[in-house]
Amino acid sequence: MADSKPAIFLDRDGTLIVETGYLHEPKKVELIPGAGEALRKLTEEDFELFIATNQAGIGRGYYTEEQMHAVNERVAEEFAQFGVAFRKIHFAPEAPDQPSRNRKPSPQMLLDARDEFGINLAASYMVGDKVSDIECGWNAGVNCSVLVRTGYGRKHEPQLGQAAGPLAVINSVADLPDLALGQAK
Repeated sequence: MADSKPAIFLDRDGTLIVETGYLHEPKKVELIPGAGEALRKLTEEDFELFIATNQAGIGRGYYTEEQMHAVNERVAEEFAQFGVAFRKIHFAPEAPDQPSRNRKPSPQMLLDARDEFGINLAASYMVGDKVSDIECGWNAGVNCSVLVRTGYGRKHEPQLGQAAGPLAVINSVADLPDLALGQAK
């Protein structure tokens, strides 16, 4: 795909927004400081933006898919204030003990975006705060998986001592443009 575009795939809770644990109330959405400005810079450099999120709270019965969509709409509204739009929000509603085609570390959400939108995964990034996010990126063959130290990132960082693929660690998504744009040059 010579004309395919690079993308940034982002986990939602703990990466883009403050981790609150099974978030299902839109009014509790709070962006990670600097996230809006960072994603705006990336879109200005022609990166496509996607959210790829596990939402086990649905499978566990803590909240409904409709409540999750309401939270996602609020997230999109908050980022729209910075001129940022996501091409698509992919989600896996299953709990970890339920069969799932999409649940990270499966690469399926990224592969679906590749197929639907012509994304060049080898030039793309997967960003998240958990080992499953990092492994998802590796499983999809992205340029680099990026662990943020927000959310559960600091807790999961020691588990990535022997990286099985390209890995970068940053303090928060606010630092992502320096990494992604620095590698692109």
